[in-house]
Amino acid sequence: MRSDTTGKISLDHIYTAPDPRAYFGTLRRLDYEIPELAKPHFSRLIAEYRDARGVPVPTVVDIGCSYGINAVLLKYGATMAELYERYGGRDAERLTRGALLSRDRELVRSRERANRVRFIGLDASENALSYALDAGFLDAAVHADLEDGDPTDEQAARLAGADLVISTGCLGYVTERTVARVVEAAGGRRPWMAHFILRMFPFDPIAETLAAAGYETVRGEGLFPQRRFATAEEQALVLDTLADAGVDPSGVEDGGRLYASLYLSRPRGE
Repeated sequence: MRSDTTGKISLDHIYTAPDPRAYFGTLRRLDYEIPELAKPHFSRLIAEYRDARGVPVPTVVDIGCSYGINAVLLKYGATMAELYERYGGRDAERLTRGALLSRDRELVRSRERANRVRFIGLDASENALSYALDAGFLDAAVHADLEDGDPTDEQAARLAGADLVISTGCLGYVTERTVARVVEAAGGRRPWMAHFILRMFPFDPIAETLAAAGYETVRGEGLFPQRRFATAEEQALVLDTLADAGVDPSGVEDGGRLYASLYLSRPRGE
């Protein structure tokens, strides 16, 4: 398997397929679980925001949303186990994309009463966004790579509606450049933020960018397993990256899994 500069294997191909089967089929074998672990933290933050700012249906921008996984977990009460079976079970292999979408739309219809949040997905994969929109997981999407340039006027208008901004693993590959552009698009609204970032990546550049925009950032308690290492080589390379960053993997990554930390950012005074 090809590795990126951190030593982590490249899974780019699973984010660009026309439907989520490759995504869930691959990540199921690696016990990928960070969206499930993030879910209660995001739910709590959304509820706190709803009460603090009096917004009954907050809008969440999910950076690196892929196929809308965080949206379907938070809006419709799905679990990762349910989604693994939904897209990785034997019956999923013989379904067309259209049949998968039809089944997903039925899930959305059957659980829409629990929907008290809107989701806007931000991702560079047009196929993943298209599927999430067609399924009804996302309410809107921004297909852009904000590492390379500013959003268009239309994209900025969508991002301007953000009440909260979340991510579950893309920050590190996505840098403070994207975060700064999301904040700029939001203008004076200044959304609350919650980001799960792998320990191999420093959060300081993002925290400093947010501080300059008037935010305070705190690190949440605990560490959160993302997935198992795919190979012994991947683990060895990631341990080297952690050592170079001054992060001790003892009792954590040396046990065979990637781990993330949670960072919460709110405007000063909130």
